[in-house]
Amino acid sequence: MTDNPAASDFPSSSLNSRIVTTRPAAARIWNYWLGGGDYYEVDREAGDEIRRLHPSIGDYARADRLFLGRAVRHLVTDVGIRQFLDIGTGLPTAENTHEVAQRIAPESRIVYVDNDPLVLAHARALLTSTPEGRTDHVDEDLRHVDSILEHAARTLDLTRPVAVMLLGVVIFIGDDEDPYGIVRRLVDALPAGSHLALSHTITSPDLPEVDAAVRWWNAHGTPRITQRTPEAVARFFDGLDVLDPGVVSCSRWRPDLTGDCPSEEPAEVAMYCAVGGKR
Repeated sequence: MTDNPAASDFPSSSLNSRIVTTRPAAARIWNYWLGGGDYYEVDREAGDEIRRLHPSIGDYARADRLFLGRAVRHLVTDVGIRQFLDIGTGLPTAENTHEVAQRIAPESRIVYVDNDPLVLAHARALLTSTPEGRTDHVDEDLRHVDSILEHAARTLDLTRPVAVMLLGVVIFIGDDEDPYGIVRRLVDALPAGSHLALSHTITSPDLPEVDAAVRWWNAHGTPRITQRTPEAVARFFDGLDVLDPGVVSCSRWRPDLTGDCPSEEPAEVAMYCAVGGKR
């Protein structure tokens, strides 16, 4: 079944009033780095400045996107997952979660969640589906777990395994906002066999240019970023069975699952990731 929202679900007047064009926005800059066209001049200028501070930042965006494809392919093909809750969707580019999943298993169901108004304005591009499957889009913030689950239940059967995709979104949850509790509540609400795929920008003494770029962003962009060490990222998987190769650079997570040549990716990026399963 193809299920697209009515126009009233995302009224243009409401969305337009929420779009801020005077400050750069994370989703739009990410789209710029990935070669998309859904950004404003303020985003391009900010993206170029961050790239000046940290020239390899574009590699992170590409590595994170390739990780998404690898993780979804593994979860569908090897684990048998047919339901995905993708929170922090971002602007649509190539190889979105539903495209990867439904190419392998057309009956897959995907719920996208984001609260960026420009992302919502493009929701229909993400809400296409195979006749056998279904997609939906929820206007919500990761912090509001109960609301996300309530809306997701309209499309997903939450008594059956679900893969929660949290790629590059927990970085926007500050340490004082209980990020680990938020992720744990999502996972706890799902049955055994569910999985968590998460990626996160890291901080390290060996990466001063990353810290400099984040400081610039937090002074000029929105929303603010909280960096964490690889060890702190691993804590999001406490109680889960973490798949090999563990918590690693996105470029090192099963590169053989990517159709592109792995040698085209950098050996290491400051975007770490993992996939863990719930018993």
